[in-house]
Amino acid sequence: MAARFADIPLLRVPVGEDAHRWRTFPGERTLVVAARTLTSTIRILEVLPALLRGDTRITVVFAHDPGSAFSDGSIDLLHSSGCRVMPWEQLPHIEPDLIISASEHIDLPTGRCPVLVLPHGVGFQKYVPDSRAARDRLSGVVPDELLEAGRAWLAVSHPDQERQLIAAHPKSAGRTLLVGDPCLDELLVSEDRREGYRRALGVEDNQRLVMVSSTWGPTSLIARNPELPARLLGQLPWDTHRVGLILHPNVWSAHGAWHIRTLQAAALDAGLLLMPPVHDWRPALVAADAVIGDHGSVTLYGAALGRPTALAAHGSEAVPGTASADLARIAPRLDPAGGLLAQVDGLMQDHADRRHDPYADVVARAFELPGVALARLREAVYDLLRLPLPPTDAPRPRVLATPANPAGPVTSWIVGTRLGGAEATSSGLLTMDVRRFPSSVGREQSETERSFWHLAVKPSDERDRRLTESASVLLGSAPAPDPATARHWARDTLARWPGSLLAATELGSGACLVSLRDGSAVEVSSTDAPGTAPAPVVAAADPALAASAVYACLRTGIPPYGIDVALRLDGAADGRETRLRLRPHTP
Repeated sequence: MAARFADIPLLRVPVGEDAHRWRTFPGERTLVVAARTLTSTIRILEVLPALLRGDTRITVVFAHDPGSAFSDGSIDLLHSSGCRVMPWEQLPHIEPDLIISASEHIDLPTGRCPVLVLPHGVGFQKYVPDSRAARDRLSGVVPDELLEAGRAWLAVSHPDQERQLIAAHPKSAGRTLLVGDPCLDELLVSEDRREGYRRALGVEDNQRLVMVSSTWGPTSLIARNPELPARLLGQLPWDTHRVGLILHPNVWSAHGAWHIRTLQAAALDAGLLLMPPVHDWRPALVAADAVIGDHGSVTLYGAALGRPTALAAHGSEAVPGTASADLARIAPRLDPAGGLLAQVDGLMQDHADRRHDPYADVVARAFELPGVALARLREAVYDLLRLPLPPTDAPRPRVLATPANPAGPVTSWIVGTRLGGAEATSSGLLTMDVRRFPSSVGREQSETERSFWHLAVKPSDERDRRLTESASVLLGSAPAPDPATARHWARDTLARWPGSLLAATELGSGACLVSLRDGSAVEVSSTDAPGTAPAPVVAAADPALAASAVYACLRTGIPPYGIDVALRLDGAADGRETRLRLRPHTP
């Protein structure tokens, strides 16, 4: 037993035999947070600060229970958050006034202090393995001995959950507290920050963010379709769509970040927004345009935000008659093996065409009293602590912090171009559709009339040498201060990689210089398009798109000089286009 707790020494302060000699804040009550799993630890850390804000009457310590299969990562999170942590074996030797946990399956020592159990998801929606026996149990229900002793109180977000609990576990009658859902409240109050979250995640105004969400276990989305993020990135054009992934903390705790990143390596190389399990998944969900999920709570949160929602999996462990089961009954199914672009865009279009939110009734069955969860929860905590409420205002949900962008740079693309006509018109205007896909996820390329595909690579950033050797287009990684520097870079780069056809780099002026192997060069700049929206779909200085216009002209035998190109990102929702002007560059 000693080795089990070797990394967590016994606390002497703020609790311990002689803690009064060392502590600065004496405290009138002691609150112990039972931290068992990574998931439950995250939820407590998200909620507790608002409840106890500024109150020196309460001493808070965390007791770490390492007995769960999903405890990995929880102790590191506690320490990184600055929490005072004691080993589980010390808990029987202190006399707390209240124990709070967001993990119901805790093996507490005998005692008289009340135990408040917060949900770490939405209600009681799943059957999960019972670590005490070879059977399944209803997630969220505390052991019978705590109910029998009259110590346990279960926080719920809707009266239906109370009725469900009583039907499944009659001993829970009279032991529930209707408080609402603090997580949903923060999601809702953060909606007006949505555009800021999108910018922080690198999502452009014209792009649609598709968020994939998976719970844990063998019937989860990520277990059944681990390749879905990569397939989405391989079928949704890069310039009009982004893809994110939210995994249940149990997946991170059980398998580790290294293994997850190894399994999703191709998608990560393609710019996947793999959201870390702590906190940042929430603003990422607010930023989403659509949610593809399973029977996990995040899917239901997405529906509660009014996002177009589809299911790519739904496990047998989902509890019938719950809001999650109702969502599965009415939400469309995504076929992971089918054409994903048409399904995703169709999902969002169908949702936009509806006059009423199709998930409103389901959401109403899962959440009640939106906006007051923290205030109600604080009342419950202080009542159980036998303390009067502090004179400060009741806590209100706060907007979520801006997330960090977890995506790495994309360094190579498969680019498809399709001309609207075989020749330039009398006005010298060509129409051109362009689609880009990160090369790490591939693309089923189909050569149609006036359609061409090529590989574009940033040679200074791409780590796969074979891709650079195979590239038709080489791209600069940073703007050149002047055309002479750009031509010098292009000459050296084309000489180093003899298989390529042209090299393109951004200029400090905002234009791009595309250099051909014969020594000639094309300057590509943006020009206003009459009758179109003034804001372009894409920055004119994107060398990959400038190079695509030149490449397509060369493939069709059209001299890329003195013409304008109406560039359309194929799949753009708003139908806007960017006009590019191609003209010869003279040193």
